[in-house]
Amino acid sequence: MKMQTRPRLIIAGTGSGVGKTTLTLGLMAAFSRRNRQVQGFKIGPDYIDPSYHTVVTGRPSRNLDTWMVEPDRMKEIFLKGSEGADLSVIEGVMGLYDGKDPLRDEGSTADIAIRLESPVILVVNIHSMARSAAAVVMGYQNLNDRVPIAGVIVNRAGSEGHYRLAKAAIEQECNIPVVGWLGRDERLQIPERHLGLVPAVERGELNPLFDTLAEVVEKNVDLDQLQALANQAPPLAEPDSALFSLPVREVEEYQPIIAVARDAAFNFYYPENLDLLERMGADLRFFQPLEGEKVPEEADGLMIGGGFPEEFVDRLAREDEVKASIRERIEKGMPAYAECGGYMYLCERMITHTGETYPMVGVIPAVVKMQQRLAALGYREVRALSDTVLLKKGETARGHEFHYSTLDLTLPDPPYAYESQGRRGSHREGYAAGSLLAGYTHLHFASNPSMVQRWMEHCRRYHMFRSD
Repeated sequence: MKMQTRPRLIIAGTGSGVGKTTLTLGLMAAFSRRNRQVQGFKIGPDYIDPSYHTVVTGRPSRNLDTWMVEPDRMKEIFLKGSEGADLSVIEGVMGLYDGKDPLRDEGSTADIAIRLESPVILVVNIHSMARSAAAVVMGYQNLNDRVPIAGVIVNRAGSEGHYRLAKAAIEQECNIPVVGWLGRDERLQIPERHLGLVPAVERGELNPLFDTLAEVVEKNVDLDQLQALANQAPPLAEPDSALFSLPVREVEEYQPIIAVARDAAFNFYYPENLDLLERMGADLRFFQPLEGEKVPEEADGLMIGGGFPEEFVDRLAREDEVKASIRERIEKGMPAYAECGGYMYLCERMITHTGETYPMVGVIPAVVKMQQRLAALGYREVRALSDTVLLKKGETARGHEFHYSTLDLTLPDPPYAYESQGRRGSHREGYAAGSLLAGYTHLHFASNPSMVQRWMEHCRRYHMFRSD
């Protein structure tokens, strides 16, 4: 059994809103200033926070999840993603013990911490408390003593003196170090997260905030002590079975070319999904619909991921040649898969929350309406209602939904793609007709790797059909 050394820390919180993301980004920026190679990870199915990580560290951030994928696959994703890094900083989700089930730790930050044997730094909001902070930390220590809580960072301290009061109490009662603090500094507030914020991050508009975070963390947090705690993480055993660590598959069959839309409007892709496609023999060709790039002529398949087409709806609507290239290829039978933002883009039209209407690609008979509030959020297990380019009828896969729109299919008996099961029950969603599969659910291909192989087969058949 091969062991791998990976210095690592999990930044967990007592709950949502205590400052996990603020501290995570500050730590990433501060360690990067020390010329450390920092690898970011986000626990749970989130695309927005990883986009911050990627900009700050210069390395693609990856998601760690034990519900969408098997625990061994999660560990493999961590080991593969952290190769060559001096430090891995893993941002938790919600509170330390919040996961899929209120009675168990499954899917929680605590679950990941146990499985990765990773030191946990607990972020505690000490606003209006001093000694009571020790009781908070002690409660988190005692709920599950298998969770390796190694240190604390306190947030929202009224002053350095306030910080030292809480530090003394926690260190005396809990026997773990308090390694730093943040004050009530309005400069450190990250704008409220929404889909449209990600392009602003990528354009560099938040770089001054990241610089400020780095400066404050360097001043108030003991980075040397944190690195020492990370270095104490034990070596990890590689999983017995591998999916992402196998060499890229050498196939005698034709390697199908899959066109992948990737630009500011469409960029929500799990790195592992693209990686699996390449490892199974796909030749990925990226194109930018926003920049007027049409589907590459040589493409045998098409993938349009999630993102925020609503932020660029006027530009997308004006690119008539791009829309025509997508529509013509799908109508000629090219295997195509779209999710969330891509699903919306393939519909007939989109209505913004201010009532403006824009024409979209038009291959799915549906109207998309943007909402002011979140329309859907959470894990989903989908069961295929018919044979599709990814799943055979009755097969299942896992993923998540996250969107601010509703979509009305205009057919009297719509060819729904999935029966989708979530926390609030099940419903039919998506669209499957011919060689097109689309839906709101962001699927994680590692939840059912046969999806990738099936798509390859469809693309090869289409290539042969075109060549005849």
